[in-house]
Amino acid sequence: MATTAALVWYLVIAGPQGGMVVLPSTFDKREQCTAAITEYQKQPTPAGWSVQCVPSASPFADEGDAEEPAAQ
Repeated sequence: MATTAALVWYLVIAGPQGGMVVLPSTFDKREQCTAAITEYQKQPTPAGWSVQCVPSASPFADEGDAEEPAAQ
């Protein structure tokens, strides 16, 4: 039986010296998040900053008994 994971996408902005900011807005679809990145990149940003979409959880988090170690 297949399970479906509903992910929430966050827009994460990382600074050149390791700082990171997660914006409070969330997106239901990755496409919405990437559209927000496109809008963000229209404005001048300081060198070294990066922006990416990060899901709230791994799509592999709910694999059931597939994650259990094999019996020896």
